[in-house]
Amino acid sequence: MTIGNGITAMHISRRAVIGGALAGTMALALPEGVLAASSAAEIEAKSRAALRQLYTSNSKAATVGQRAKGVLLFPHIIKGGLVIAGASGDGTLFVSGKASKFFNISSASVGFQAGAQGFAYALFIMTDHKLAEVSAGTNWDVGSDTGIVVVDKGAAATLDTKSLNKAIYAFAFGQKGLMGGISLKGSRIKEIHPK
Repeated sequence: MTIGNGITAMHISRRAVIGGALAGTMALALPEGVLAASSAAEIEAKSRAALRQLYTSNSKAATVGQRAKGVLLFPHIIKGGLVIAGASGDGTLFVSGKASKFFNISSASVGFQAGAQGFAYALFIMTDHKLAEVSAGTNWDVGSDTGIVVVDKGAAATLDTKSLNKAIYAFAFGQKGLMGGISLKGSRIKEIHPK
């Protein structure tokens, strides 16, 4: 049956099934409470716990953290989808060990990708200039920022912590340490104001 503009009931039905399956997959993959907005205290506590986990599991991250002007930590980013995938998570900017501001990271990508995964990102901000830019709270297209080095499972082995000459070092990690194949491409960061 044609509904209009060449769209058939079968097309709508197929889209509804795929959309429903995607929503169900995402709901099952998300930890309890992630769908609800978190408070500032919850985001900060989760960010601190994730940062401690990263430092404990990776000595290079701990060394970079000692030299950083600030650390923007996203403790739980959820990524999932079928053909069009999205990712999102809230995090904390720490300056001198104190929670300064809160941010959300989100991205979208196109291509075959089924399922969902959760991971964390720690962005170590190495210069006063970049820290001022991030702290300004304007929308930041982090995926196209050329001053960022993504340190994943593969890159960690060759990271020279004695000559840190980039503005930001981004560590992608999960429950089992550093992760591979996680990209910031297409990611945007914006300031949020949780209660």
